[in-house]
Amino acid sequence: DDVDRAYFAVFDGHGGVDAANYSATHLHVNVGLHEEIVKNPGEALKCSFQKTDEMFLFKAKREKLRSGTTGVSALIVGNKLHIAWLGDSQVMLVQQGKAVTLMEPHKPERE
Repeated sequence: DDVDRAYFAVFDGHGGVDAANYSATHLHVNVGLHEEIVKNPGEALKCSFQKTDEMFLFKAKREKLRSGTTGVSALIVGNKLHIAWLGDSQVMLVQQGKAVTLMEPHKPERE
């Protein structure tokens, strides 16, 4: 279609780099192939995070890997910004020199 899109992501491995590298390799593919990417980019991000996690868990079990990762991604569709994150990774948006709160980070004391 004629809609401009851009995708950015950062992953922070815990207990090794396997999960972070796997996510960096596969998450954007899962997002791009998701059936809701055009109509509901937020849902595509959410489902793709879940799918990538399931895919890595299968690989980790098979190969006895023990790492994890936090992650944050930004998907720009036209003039809209969609953010998804997992764990304690955060996104900061600065607009006209001022920080704009986009999310409340995960903390152990939060439900």
